[in-house]
Amino acid sequence: MPNSFKLNLLYRPRRLRRTAGLRALVEDTVLRPENLIAPLFVVDGKGRPEPVPSMPGVFRYSIADLVKECRLLSGLGVRAVALFPKLDSALKDAEGTAALSPDALVLRAVGAVKKAVPEMTVATDIALDPYTVHGHDGVLTPDGSDVDNDRTVEILCSMAVLHARAGVDLVAPSDMMDGRIGAIRRSLDAAGREQTAIMAYTAKYASAYYGPFRDAVGSAKAAGTRSLDKRTYQLNPANRREALIEVKLDEAEGADIIMVKPAGLYLDIIRMVRTATKKPVAAYQVSGEYSQIHAAARLGWLDLELCRMESLIAIKRAGADMILTYFAKDVAAELRR
Repeated sequence: MPNSFKLNLLYRPRRLRRTAGLRALVEDTVLRPENLIAPLFVVDGKGRPEPVPSMPGVFRYSIADLVKECRLLSGLGVRAVALFPKLDSALKDAEGTAALSPDALVLRAVGAVKKAVPEMTVATDIALDPYTVHGHDGVLTPDGSDVDNDRTVEILCSMAVLHARAGVDLVAPSDMMDGRIGAIRRSLDAAGREQTAIMAYTAKYASAYYGPFRDAVGSAKAAGTRSLDKRTYQLNPANRREALIEVKLDEAEGADIIMVKPAGLYLDIIRMVRTATKKPVAAYQVSGEYSQIHAAARLGWLDLELCRMESLIAIKRAGADMILTYFAKDVAAELRR
């Protein structure tokens, strides 16, 4: 029996949801492969890629395989990578001295990628956690109770200059020491590297979602725990306004890109930062965010493809111009279908 009931509506929002074509016309958040930065892990040697057990589909690559992966990403439209080294434990010490070796693994990796895929934008992590036996992002005070801010910054400045000379496009200080952006900018300029940009980890929170990453770079093993306490330098997850203080400082000190990390649980922070700055905003969808989506999908509780795409759209919608994500390759391939 036909339904004779009819609402007298002037506005029917569903009109523009009726077909895929109409929905595409009015879509206000668009994700492109060019918006993605692929974090990649590199190890010394010539072996096959090593799977990271806590991060399905993520590998540690030899330099040769890293180059292959960068070529593949470039072909999919991903134009930027962020490199993270995993060092042999024998190279680690309390001072992270391997970070300043002119033959450091990450420097050789940068050179290989820029030679083979010159169009690829390369960012490198400026912090000491992959290089220290204690797993902290800097050197410790004499009593070992905290990270020594100023001594760490001095080391990071030298590290950033080495990376710039190796050819990186972006140095990305993730350490959260006070004053390090300004000090690194001055050091880069003094070394004639005015064109090397700084992607600052501006609002990096002391999150419980970093565990798989620490496995991947070996800092968890060095520290003996995934939940290494970094609360004296990373932001309190309960605080919003603190992020704005960091934004103001990093802008004043010369940051070119402002980053929020993690991303998915901090969409309110991304939106707040986007409103507060005219600088480009990056967001890092961290290892724990990636792994929990994979874990739920493996149990059949979530659809992997739909959830990974929705998670990235949410980050972009919140205001991120670029997203560091371990989904970069798969999502870029999906976007190009």
